[in-house]
Amino acid sequence: MSGGGGRTVLVVGIGAGDPGHVTAQAVRALNEADVFFVLDKGADRDDLATLRRQILDRYVERPSYRVVETPDPPRDLSGPSYGADVGAWHEARADLYERLLTEDLADDETGAILVWGDPAIYDSTLRILDRVAERGTVAFTVEVVPGISSVQALAAAHRVALHGVGRPVHITTGRRLAEEGWPADVDDVVVMLDGRAAYTTVDPAGVTIYWGAYLGTPDEILVSGPLAAVAAEIGEVRAAARARKGWMFDTYLLRRAGV
Repeated sequence: MSGGGGRTVLVVGIGAGDPGHVTAQAVRALNEADVFFVLDKGADRDDLATLRRQILDRYVERPSYRVVETPDPPRDLSGPSYGADVGAWHEARADLYERLLTEDLADDETGAILVWGDPAIYDSTLRILDRVAERGTVAFTVEVVPGISSVQALAAAHRVALHGVGRPVHITTGRRLAEEGWPADVDDVVVMLDGRAAYTTVDPAGVTIYWGAYLGTPDEILVSGPLAAVAAEIGEVRAAARARKGWMFDTYLLRRAGV
């Protein structure tokens, strides 16, 4: 996969949470890495760190790899501009990756960043590495290995297709759904990164929800049914799970009747 000299950074999708989601291509990539870069998200995410270690222990055969852990820059989205807040966080992460690639990855080595789900779907890693490359302070090549996303894991867990026959599916965030409403000409909407229970802002008439949290992990929770009937249950389950684990990551599909 990698080769030809110079620093190489592998951005590897490792699935939604089940070590079994790791693909054969990802396993090959993991075994090419000299260094794994891990951003520590704090004590309340220790179970994610444990899952990551399990993946390395299960799939990496070379004994000489290194793991470089460093705190993830804090993310503050409380300012007046969401775009500016995210931009500042991305810049802080770019500073961090620039330092890691300069100080902890030799010119002829391969580093790996493990990304939950798929690097192309609501993950900032590729965008941030682009920022680092544009600065020109450290030269490196990026290679991307796709992974099983929480969207795919959700559909599989509920045994449903993501869209009707010949119809589109719209993937968005909870913030956008709450602020912009249901997108036009779409019957199926997948929602990620929902910190505000945006499904409660939708007219529930004729809408079915397929909801899942901690998909692929031992703590996976699934609820489905008419939105009007299960919205309150999902709210209670979300609150209890967040209180128990300290964090929440859920994904859901909203489907209008007639699909």
